[in-house]
Amino acid sequence: MTEEQPERRRGRPLLILALIILLLPLGGVLMHAVAPPPTTLLMLTRVIEGEGVDYRWRSLNHISPHLVRAVIAAEDSRFCSHRGFDMEAIEQALERNRRGGAVRGGSTISQQTAKNVFLWPQRSWLRKGLEAGYTVMIETVWPKRRIVEVYLNVAEWGPGVYGAEAAARYWFRKSAADLSASEAARLAAILPSPRRYQAASPGPYVRRRAGQVQAAMGTVRSDGLANCVLD
Repeated sequence: MTEEQPERRRGRPLLILALIILLLPLGGVLMHAVAPPPTTLLMLTRVIEGEGVDYRWRSLNHISPHLVRAVIAAEDSRFCSHRGFDMEAIEQALERNRRGGAVRGGSTISQQTAKNVFLWPQRSWLRKGLEAGYTVMIETVWPKRRIVEVYLNVAEWGPGVYGAEAAARYWFRKSAADLSASEAARLAAILPSPRRYQAASPGPYVRRRAGQVQAAMGTVRSDGLANCVLD
C-alpha cells in the first residue's frame, strides 16, 4: 500500500459530506416540485412565539385567476419573462435607495418563494446568498406555474394565516377559488406587511394600493403577463 492510499481514504468522508451538503438543497427543490411543503421556518418561528398556524394547501386550479394576476401585478410584472432575477427592478431599487428614498428590494416572486420555502425570514447577506442559489434551482427545475402555486400557498397573509385558501377564509369568509378581482387586489395590496394591514376593512393606504393593483391587473391580462401561469 502506498502512502497516498491512506490519504485518499481519509479524504473520502469529507468528499461525501461535501456532496451531501450540495445535494440536500437540490433534493428539497426536487421534492417540492411535486409535493407541498409541510411547513416553513417562518411558520415554525410563529409557533414558537405562541401563534397558531392556519395553512391549507390548494392547487392552482382551486385558486382564483384574479389572485394570480393580482400578485403578478403587485409583486413582479416581469415574472413570465425573467429567469428568477429582475435586473431592471434591482437597478431601480438600488437607485431609489441611493437617493435616500424608502428602502425597498427588487425581489421577484421566484426569490420570495425560495426564501419562504427553504430559508429563514431574518435578513442577512448569508440568507441573500442562499436565496439566490435556491432561486436559480427552482427556476431551473420548477415550471413558472409551480413557482406561483407554491408562492400563493406559503405566503403569510395575516397573523397565523398562510396561503391563499386560509387568507380568503380569514379575510372574506370564502374559498380562494371564489375571490373577486377587488378582493384579490386587496390581498395583494397587504402582502408587504400582512400583519399590519387589513384586507377585509382596508384603511386609506390599502384602498389606494388595491385600486392601483386592480388597474394593473387589467394590463396583466391584456398584455398576457400571466400567460406562463394561466392557460
